[in-house]
Amino acid sequence: MSKLENDDLSETNEWTDELDEETLFIVTQTFKAISDSTRIRILHLLSKREYSVNEIANKLNLLQPTVSHQLRFLKNLRLVKYRRVGTTIFYTCDDQHVMDILQQTIEHARHH
Repeated sequence: MSKLENDDLSETNEWTDELDEETLFIVTQTFKAISDSTRIRILHLLSKREYSVNEIANKLNLLQPTVSHQLRFLKNLRLVKYRRVGTTIFYTCDDQHVMDILQQTIEHARHH
């Protein structure tokens, strides 16, 4: 078997192997995260630049506690990260893979 055929076989095995519980859980939680319209709006906004909680709330016409709750959910999944400046917390995206999936899905929806 050539190296090329062996490489193709290795890639195929990645898709056919059983998923371990941890991977399955992370995939499920990631899709759960991007299945909520508020979280999609927040992630889409954060894909452009860094925002504070209040800026997100104002831009998306949401209540600050709602934004904080959703950001906590996204932070726990490592989809967003934050930095603190004094009493203000700024958020930005932390997982380019998920942002690519989200962007491709948005493009797909706009294509139809």
